Amino acid sequence: MTTAIIADDHEIVRRGLRGVLESEGLCRIVGEASDGLAAAQLVEQHRPHVLLLDLNLPRLHGIEVLRQTRTSSPHTRTIILSMHQDEPYVIETLRAGAMAYVLKGSESSEVIHAVREVIAGRRFLSATLSEWAINALVAKPTDSDPLASLTPRERMVLQLAAEGHGNTALAEKLFISPRTAETHRTNLLRKLGLQTQTDLVRFAIRKGLISA
Repeated sequence: MTTAIIADDHEIVRRGLRGVLESEGLCRIVGEASDGLAAAQLVEQHRPHVLLLDLNLPRLHGIEVLRQTRTSSPHTRTIILSMHQDEPYVIETLRAGAMAYVLKGSESSEVIHAVREVIAGRRFLSATLSEWAINALVAKPTDSDPLASLTPRERMVLQLAAEGHGNTALAEKLFISPRTAETHRTNLLRKLGLQTQTDLVRFAIRKGLISA
């Protein structure tokens, strides 16, 4: 059966999605996450067929979770669940690899339809979103993103380090040794051309990984 992970910071939303999907027999839910970092770790662990992902997650933004998912579990198909319907927002998620974009507040039948379409390998947009979103994918950005050079684990270290966690705290959160955490930090600084913790924080703010 199709496996799925639900990532949303509201328990009532996760519970509702689980109920809808399981009652339809569409998916077996193998994990739930209330923050972005936990979501990325669950995806790496379970490699589900489908990820239902909110964008406004604590600790790690949904778009960054989506980018990490493409690397750690390439076959996972992501469905974005969001209240944002602005054109740039939708286009960014589709370019980052999302297969579907469903507006929160949609009927449960639309969520079911989205899951079925994604499982079948087709894109899906909420009915209120126009075709410009998919058509805009033709014009892909040419600027290389330095984040693309990082491994999923280095991205996690970047997020936590930018939030102020030292190597010991990083090791505890990621279940690795402090020496390994230090190695990841050194490697990501080198790849991003950064020198200090201040540089790292400024970079994370520019990329929208943390708030100023």
